[in-house]
Amino acid sequence: MRLADARKDQYRRLAKDQGYRARSAYKLLQLNGSYHILKKGSKVVDLGCAPGGWLQVATKEVGQAGKVVGIDLKPAEPVAGATVLEGSIENLNMLEKIAGILGGKADVVLSDLAPNVSGVWDIDHARQISLSTIALGFARQVLKGGGCAVFKVFEGDMMNEFRAELKNSFGRVLLSKPSASRQESSELYIVCLDFKQ
Repeated sequence: MRLADARKDQYRRLAKDQGYRARSAYKLLQLNGSYHILKKGSKVVDLGCAPGGWLQVATKEVGQAGKVVGIDLKPAEPVAGATVLEGSIENLNMLEKIAGILGGKADVVLSDLAPNVSGVWDIDHARQISLSTIALGFARQVLKGGGCAVFKVFEGDMMNEFRAELKNSFGRVLLSKPSASRQESSELYIVCLDFKQ
């Protein structure tokens, strides 16, 4: 068994043992351990929340004083302590609905959005950056000043343009690859801190 497969299995087993719905929960746990994105009492929006692993982590980290809203085009099973909405972040009504649930602006926007992978690298990379750009547009409308965001990206030539765009909106823009991400995968996360309103 290759090391990468062993690592993948390790996180899958851990997820099963610790009650997380997906191994991706460990990516957020590791990002949060490094950057302290989620704090007690934070208001969080999770884009592309199904199957709910990131919602589980977020609700635990923000505690009862916090609020967590998840959105996905696909139905996601309810997560205790979170509100799960089915729909598109491009729907303007969704912004109002989220503001109503949070009682104002969000402290954190999480985006683990990914396209249905076609296997054609250029297309998948372009689709991924397109999704992340939509997520950034959404974050700009819902984040409060000083807030933070996490965007999943695929490495490639369009990523630098996207990073430059992020720097227009955030004081600090950091690239990270959690160890729970498969090392051979081109998946990276961009952690954005200090949102400029």
